Amino acid sequence: MWAPGAKRIEAVLERGGVFPLEREAGGYHSGFARGVRVGDRYRLRIDGGDAFADPASRYQPEGPHGPSEVVDPAAFRWTDGDWPGLHREGQVLYELHIGTFTHEGTYAAAARHLRELKELGITCVELMPVNEFNGPFGWGYDGVNLFAPTRLYGTPDELRAFIDRAHALGLGVIHDVVYNHFGPSGNYMARFSPWYTSSRQANEWGDGINFDGEHSAPVREYVACNAAYWIDEFHFDGLRLDATQSLLDTSSEHIVSLIARRARAAAGRRGILLTGENEPQHAELVRDAGLDALWNDDFHHSATAAVTGQSEAYYSETRGTPQELVSAVKWGFLYQGQWYAWQKQRRGTPAFDIPAPAFVTFIQNHDQVANSACGARLHELTSPGRLRAITALWLLAPGTPMFFQGQEWAASAPFTYFASHEDDLNELVRKGRTEFLQQFPNIASADGGPLVAAPSDRAAFERCKLDHAERERGRHAQVLALHRDLLALRRDDPAFCAQDATRIHGAVLGPEALALRWLGAEGGDRLVVMNLGTTLPLLPMPEPLLAPPAGCRWRLLWHTEAPRYGGCGMAEIDTEASWRLPAHSLAVLAPQPFEEEEDDD
Repeated sequence: MWAPGAKRIEAVLERGGVFPLEREAGGYHSGFARGVRVGDRYRLRIDGGDAFADPASRYQPEGPHGPSEVVDPAAFRWTDGDWPGLHREGQVLYELHIGTFTHEGTYAAAARHLRELKELGITCVELMPVNEFNGPFGWGYDGVNLFAPTRLYGTPDELRAFIDRAHALGLGVIHDVVYNHFGPSGNYMARFSPWYTSSRQANEWGDGINFDGEHSAPVREYVACNAAYWIDEFHFDGLRLDATQSLLDTSSEHIVSLIARRARAAAGRRGILLTGENEPQHAELVRDAGLDALWNDDFHHSATAAVTGQSEAYYSETRGTPQELVSAVKWGFLYQGQWYAWQKQRRGTPAFDIPAPAFVTFIQNHDQVANSACGARLHELTSPGRLRAITALWLLAPGTPMFFQGQEWAASAPFTYFASHEDDLNELVRKGRTEFLQQFPNIASADGGPLVAAPSDRAAFERCKLDHAERERGRHAQVLALHRDLLALRRDDPAFCAQDATRIHGAVLGPEALALRWLGAEGGDRLVVMNLGTTLPLLPMPEPLLAPPAGCRWRLLWHTEAPRYGGCGMAEIDTEASWRLPAHSLAVLAPQPFEEEEDDD
């Protein structure tokens, strides 16, 4: 235990027994407690006074305010010895909140649905934070015991069993970790040392963690060890680093680089995937700091504006135009250093050299769904045709796509912000959430404000739980079929599975229409045409990307208007007359040689 100001640290067992730790150089205290058994509960007592949970506790069965429990991290019998891990290319991510993914809200219950995700075409599950946090429910981003999987979802070995089952099915699992702040309740780090946090690096969620100030070396070690711990003891296949823009560090080795280095060392020969959220879009985190990929908010914002018309608050710097969507597919980030009026500063850094799989793309995630007034999902905010079209563009684009739980069948459950603490803290959280959402004029209005549920409302949390029985019913089954077929096309078609943006070129065809051409080898080109507006005749057609390869015409390979997806059918587009792009649709065209057409006749 690092507690440089303490004269004496003791481990106090609840069943009786006190074990003094010896003071070492550098402010550390350590010792060996003989006769302690798995399941024993203990606290660490400081200078004979108050006792608290171990900051490196592996389990908190009564939550962060209770005692720590001794566990044996080597007792679980893994069966994944041949699992190779992950690499960046070819991944399809699925963001999942254990507490609402099933009615039970446990690792064991979630594991029963892993085969469905595999059959859908998912390759990797991304768990929202599972470290211990205060309260009976929450998102997990206010963690306080970073080494302890939360008691709300099961035991540490039940988390291991979830990951082991995923590996058996061929699915990776990565963990969303939060190193930019500690949660507001249950955090006793300051009782051991005030140097764990730094008020000069405060962020919107509280005091930042001390990565570069006085006495920061043990704090850096604590976080780096935590990153390696999840990879080593739980066989996670990587990490997603939350809000890396708030990991403030002027050290010679930035904390992100240290985390990446230690996580990869813990993985050994097993491949891991390290991604990050970075609102300012600093591409150098991939180029220089050791991350594999960054979340691409620009893609989400432009896609949302395109299908909903929303262009306010943080959506105000995108319009969802065809050119924006072409650029997002081709170049990843839309903002790579231009002026960003919403923030009154420049945003982004050049990313032209960053490969397409390094951009994690999404049209829903936990933040974006929750930031609507009542946690509405995208299918509730746009038309079915537009939803199918933007979904197809997203899943065929060369970035690394990420689903949000239930998206694949247009789940009816909302997803709102929820967190439950003590009464006074609940009111502060509610106030902070309300103030944040005031940037949206509709929510700031008298009508919209009451739609936002109090974060501590248990009923609101319960409403967010998915009903997996919906998957096979009516409209939900059609949406599921759309996603399943798109992921098969992405996986099996040589042009799409290559994820090579250098082979993609695009053009604007109309106010809400675009074309994207995937250049393939030996006539393996693919042409994607999307129209989010009214039916669009193309006459004349002075756009070379629309021209088929020599000796060929374009034939429909796949389209969003198939009746099995809830569409109304689609005629061939490439005819001897002018092209006609149906409203609210996307089509994938493949070249067919004229001689094959004659043979068909």
